[in-house]
Amino acid sequence: MKYLLIALVAALLFIPFLGAVHLFDWDEINFAEAAREMIVSHNYSQVQIDFRPFWEKPPLFIWMQAGSMHLFGVNDFAARFPNAIIGIATLISLFAIGKKTVDERFGFWWALVYAGSWLPHFYFKSGIIDPTFNFFIFLSIYFAYRIGYNSKPFRMAILSGLFLGLAVLTKGPVAILVALLCLLIYWIWNKGKISIRFSHIGLIALFACVTTLLWFGYEIIAHGWWFVNEFVAYQIRLLTTEDAGHGGPFFYHWIVLLIGCFPASTFLFTYLQSRKKTIYSTPAAIELKDFKVWMWVLFWVVLILFSIVKTKIVHYSSLCYFPLSFLAAWQVYLLSEGKQRLRGWNIALILFIGIVLGLAIAVLPLVGVYKDMLIPYIGDKFAVANLQADVPWSIAEAGYGAGYIILVIVSSVLLIRRKISKGLLCLFISSILVIQVTVVHFVPKIEAYSQRAAIDYFISLQGKDVYVKALAYHSYAQHYYSRELPHSNKNYYNEDWLLNGQIDKPAYFICRITDSQPYRHHPNLEVIGEKNGFVFLKRK
Repeated sequence: MKYLLIALVAALLFIPFLGAVHLFDWDEINFAEAAREMIVSHNYSQVQIDFRPFWEKPPLFIWMQAGSMHLFGVNDFAARFPNAIIGIATLISLFAIGKKTVDERFGFWWALVYAGSWLPHFYFKSGIIDPTFNFFIFLSIYFAYRIGYNSKPFRMAILSGLFLGLAVLTKGPVAILVALLCLLIYWIWNKGKISIRFSHIGLIALFACVTTLLWFGYEIIAHGWWFVNEFVAYQIRLLTTEDAGHGGPFFYHWIVLLIGCFPASTFLFTYLQSRKKTIYSTPAAIELKDFKVWMWVLFWVVLILFSIVKTKIVHYSSLCYFPLSFLAAWQVYLLSEGKQRLRGWNIALILFIGIVLGLAIAVLPLVGVYKDMLIPYIGDKFAVANLQADVPWSIAEAGYGAGYIILVIVSSVLLIRRKISKGLLCLFISSILVIQVTVVHFVPKIEAYSQRAAIDYFISLQGKDVYVKALAYHSYAQHYYSRELPHSNKNYYNEDWLLNGQIDKPAYFICRITDSQPYRHHPNLEVIGEKNGFVFLKRK
């Protein structure tokens, strides 16, 4: 009954309003378009974009999206639905693992801490790969840990290998890298004394290979090595080079986790307090201690690995959400049981970050209302044009941010007055409510500024036998939202031919206002519209 209750609550949190806002360029549209092209081309073995091989990602998540589109149609809801299901499975799994590792109360706290933190919650309402990948790799690590404590260790090794294989099929060999680094660091930490034997590692490797060969093996047999070779080469390039526009400082992900995983992230700092040495004597306590070690290892491996990786994108460190939420939930659990105390600076940190987030939410509608006063101070021509979008705002909407600030303050006052459980519940539940408000109310308005004019343009071309091309910027939206079909004339892939050649059907183009001058004066193009920073053109 409790599992059903958690599933129902998770479904209410993650499923409604999935299609309330368009998919965002790049990643969300990228994966959805790959799924759509699978359906159109009936080619389910190779991921494609623009009906050409796309070797950046393996196909498992794309298969999930394609299955969802078969059920619900090709739309934004269907593209995000798989992650909502993964969100439900995640909260149920956290409760089950927490209950087994500690007790039922801890299981509830862990699920609440995860659902009540900003980015962990938000990503289950998105259409990106990472929530699914993170779930599989976390379960692989969990079952590897269980090898030493389960009466059937080989079964645990098999499950670990299966989930590792699923993780590889979701995002690629980075899953193997993370797993091997975790095992190595865990082995070093324990000075070589671990319960995972070579026979267990062999089983993990075997079943990971069997799982991944369901795709890699078929692909090699059916089409040779070229697709797999390009896929592996891209994965290596991604780890060793910086993608244009996606660089950042070494501590980029540290800041992302601190702010993005609020309130959970603030409870990690309670580990800095001096604590009495705990003697782990009972079997259950020893298991818990070992699981905490695994979670710390996973947290630091992911954080440091993706701090070193040149490309810096917010969701690259999202695998940290699992260990971070566990470690935070353990401190929350101890606090609720009266076995741990919050210091003044802990509460001050909660207040500071909570107020900063609340202010950001409160300021957002004020920017919309008073944008004409701000525009003269903005030097980016494209951003200024974006702000011309007709988006309704009112000063009253700042009340959402103000309300969050008040709830964070109330939570902090309760914590100061030693009403710990009430304060913690208020903090995490209020975050869940404000996250929902942000997703439903604010995200569509932000999307109206950033891309809606372009999306509406592409939608207007649906059902027309035309070429559609983005000029001077990279986008997947023109393929997905125009519902593009394969073109028989392969010259289509040649931009110069589209601009200057003897085309065989109408060609439509889009560019940003900052890059528009050469195209405005191009002898073969005519401007047919302009809106919110985007210029729409057609071949004469």
